Amino acid sequence: MALVAIDAGHGGANPGAVYNGRQEKRDVLALALAVGRILEQNGVEVYYTRTTDIYESPTQKAEEGNAVNADYFVSIHRNSGTYPNQYAGVETLVYNHYGEAARLANNINVRLEQSGFENLGVNERKDLVVLNRTDMPAVLVEVGFINSDADNQLLDEHFHDVAWAIAEGILATVWSA
Repeated sequence: MALVAIDAGHGGANPGAVYNGRQEKRDVLALALAVGRILEQNGVEVYYTRTTDIYESPTQKAEEGNAVNADYFVSIHRNSGTYPNQYAGVETLVYNHYGEAARLANNINVRLEQSGFENLGVNERKDLVVLNRTDMPAVLVEVGFINSDADNQLLDEHFHDVAWAIAEGILATVWSA
């Protein structure tokens, strides 16, 4: 059985991106818990870096994923642009465009696009701790822009579909490994 570490970004005193009173840390915790439940219902073991509103550093989260010997690490976030409604869509970040992490990222993005988001692609970010200090394939999913009214409406009105899209991307990767 595969073990997937699910990381809800930010938390505690670190709200992440904010827009009109909306906080990234709340959106991503709800999504992380929903995605984890779907994975568990489909026979995947899940380790959560947080299940409540606490803060741990990215280094701590990467170390936790390594300590539990997770097979995959999925960090869930919301993006933010400089100006409201400047950008919309999903992107998934990877350490590099090769291997299992890139396949996982593509699987997630395709399904999020099918749920209604614009697919902004898979992009390399070598500077992110949860991508460069994890011992397993790791991705950071930016689930829409928190300062995009259209992305927020899509997330709010189709929350369950969005959670399923992320989970299905993970399951497709796990089942074909």
